Amino acid sequence: MSDASTIHAQQLAYWNGPAVARWITKQELLDAAMAPVADAAIGLAAVQPGERVLDIGCGSGATSIALARLVGRRGKVTGLDVSEPMIEFARRRSAGIENLEWLLADAAVHEFPLSSTDLLFSRFGVMFFGDPVSAFANLRRALRPSGRLVFACWRPLSENPWALVPLQIVQTLVPPGPPPGLDEPGPFAFSNPERVKHILSGAGFSHPRFSRFDFPMVLGANLDDAAEQATTMGAASRALQGQPEAIIAAARSAVRAALVPYVEPGRVALSGAIWLVESSAG
Repeated sequence: MSDASTIHAQQLAYWNGPAVARWITKQELLDAAMAPVADAAIGLAAVQPGERVLDIGCGSGATSIALARLVGRRGKVTGLDVSEPMIEFARRRSAGIENLEWLLADAAVHEFPLSSTDLLFSRFGVMFFGDPVSAFANLRRALRPSGRLVFACWRPLSENPWALVPLQIVQTLVPPGPPPGLDEPGPFAFSNPERVKHILSGAGFSHPRFSRFDFPMVLGANLDDAAEQATTMGAASRALQGQPEAIIAAARSAVRAALVPYVEPGRVALSGAIWLVESSAG
C-alpha cells in the first residue's frame, strides 16, 4: 500500500472503531457546540428549494437534517459518511424525513452519478482523505456544471485555544508524540489556504475563496464537563492514548484548572477559528 492509501485506511478504521462511541454519546453537546459553524457554512451555501445536496462526512446527521429542511420536498439531501455507527445513528434520528437519505460510503472512491448534485457541503468532513486531490476530483464528477462546493475546516492549531490549551497541559505530563506531517490527514490538515487552493485546483475546482469565521467553542456546561470533554476528544485526547489511568486522571485535573479563566455563566468556552471555503465546479 502507498503512504496515502495506508493513511486513508487508518482513517476508515478509526471512524468505525471504539472511539466513535464517544462521538455518538456526546452528539447532542457536540451539535450545540458546532451550531455556529453549521449555521455559518449553510448560510454561505445559500441553499435553494429543490436543490440536490451531498453532505460529505455528515457524521451523526445534524447538518444533513438542516439542509433537508432548506431544500424542501422537491429537493434531496444525501448524508454520506464512512462511519457505520454514525450513519445508523443518523438514520434513527431522522426517521420520517422523506427527502433525506443516508449513504455509507467512502467519498474518495464512491461512484457517484455524474452531474447529479448542485452542492457539495461539509462541516469538518473533508480533512481526512489520504489523497485529497484524487478524492476531491471524484467528488467534482458528481457536481453539475453550475454546481458549487462549500465546507468548513479548522484554521491552525495556534488560532484555536479550545484545542491548544488542553493539549499544552497534557504535553507537560506525557512524552511528546511525533508532530503530524504537513500533508497528513487530521483536523488541522486544511489550515493552510495555499495548500487547500492547490488541492482544489488540482481536482478541477475554480476560484477557491476563504472567509475567516471565529466563534466560542463550548467545551461543557461546567468545569468538570469541559475537562472531561477536552481529554476524551480532540488533540489532547490523542496525546493521552495508551496512557495509564493515573496519568489520564492527572491530566484531566490539570486541564480543569487551566480552564478556570474560561468559565462563563452556564458554560466553559474558548475561541474557535475556522475557514469557510467556497468554490465552483469550474
